[in-house]
Amino acid sequence: MATLRPPSVPDVAGLWEQLLWADPASLPHWQQQVRPALRLFHALGRDLISGRLSLEAMSLVYTTLLSLVPLLAVSFSVLKGFGVHNQLEPLLLQTLHPLGAGAQEIAERLIGYVDNTNVRVLGAVGLAVLLYSVIALISKIEQVFNMTWRIDKPRPLAERFSRYLSVLLVGPVLLFSAIATSASLRSAALVERLASIEPLGFLLQSAERLVPYALITMAFTFVYSFVPNTRVRLVPALVGASVGGLLWLAAGNLFAQFMAGSTRYAAIYSGLAILILFMIWVYIAWLIVLIGANIAFYVQYPEYLASPERDVRLSNRLRERVALQLMQRIVQRHFAGIEGATEDDLAHAVGMPLANVRRLVGMLLDGGFVVPTATDPPRLVPARAPEQVRVHDLMRHVRCFGEDAVAAAALPVAASIARIEQHMQQSLDAAFGEMTLKDLAVEAALEDQAPGDTA
Repeated sequence: MATLRPPSVPDVAGLWEQLLWADPASLPHWQQQVRPALRLFHALGRDLISGRLSLEAMSLVYTTLLSLVPLLAVSFSVLKGFGVHNQLEPLLLQTLHPLGAGAQEIAERLIGYVDNTNVRVLGAVGLAVLLYSVIALISKIEQVFNMTWRIDKPRPLAERFSRYLSVLLVGPVLLFSAIATSASLRSAALVERLASIEPLGFLLQSAERLVPYALITMAFTFVYSFVPNTRVRLVPALVGASVGGLLWLAAGNLFAQFMAGSTRYAAIYSGLAILILFMIWVYIAWLIVLIGANIAFYVQYPEYLASPERDVRLSNRLRERVALQLMQRIVQRHFAGIEGATEDDLAHAVGMPLANVRRLVGMLLDGGFVVPTATDPPRLVPARAPEQVRVHDLMRHVRCFGEDAVAAAALPVAASIARIEQHMQQSLDAAFGEMTLKDLAVEAALEDQAPGDTA
């Protein structure tokens, strides 16, 4: 009697892995086209599941709660000089709209705290604490964004002070100017006349609904471009801000519906319910901001999407290969009369994440093979004449980088192991000979010309 076999279940995980990481030549054309978007989705899911984004958002919630009133006080003082401080409460109500009926209560309490903040009464020490609380919030935001952009070094103290001061003085004015401009356009007589004519009226109403989304997108783009200690291009920042704005509006509507049915939480937590829900909304808001920042990062540096891991770890073999590629391209630009390459240029050229390129550039700087220019951003040029630098010296430096010579000499080694190392070194000497960095660049130039010559 024949046995019935259950229908085969497709290996979804295997298909997903093949779609993301298989050789592109083995995939249909349409799968090759959607692969970048799927890799971006995978990277965001990986960052969310790992808990990194959640942890960073929670740290920002804590800092925000401590610094919110001082930040509003400073913004209130700036806006008061322009005579638009009365618009602070409507903006707060719009931001806290997802909290439903509780938004009015929270906004009134925050404005009350701000009104009670008297700079004259605070004195010098109180004013210093007030400014420190505000600067600590902006500094924390920059720190989190630098982690997103894989930046290890913060800005110099003087530059941080000037940037933070710009955010505190110019940011509120620009925000309220944009809101006032959109409001004045809606109330203009010409706009009212056009609204009475169809289909212009429908189009104007649709455009008016897009104003909040446009303002949020503009604010996100400004933050993504201005806060990280790196050059963020406009297009990646705009892409991240556009997605972040959509998520913000969607999450706001969902949270407002949740608040409409949250009466049972008031029965459990009593007077603390609105505070807890406010903290949850601040957490969701920061999480959305960080998701948009990660999207902007991956759009600007798609090299990070080429690996299933968040940070690519290079083996000794790959480290040597990439170091040779970096020096080859730097020397090529030198002989072609082109200005030196930035770290971003090199990362895109070799298809390697920027963090790995930075570490390898550090090795080349330490070995005296390249030097940075005084431009902003700095560009890398050969430190010595390429025809006088042997490839063998470069490889030796990369292989031995970070090695403590004293500890290595004191490390006991068997005679058989020492002979193997000697044979390996002799093989490398024979393989490279007297080949210089100039020879390496010439070979690359010949390889680039070969397809054109045969055509």
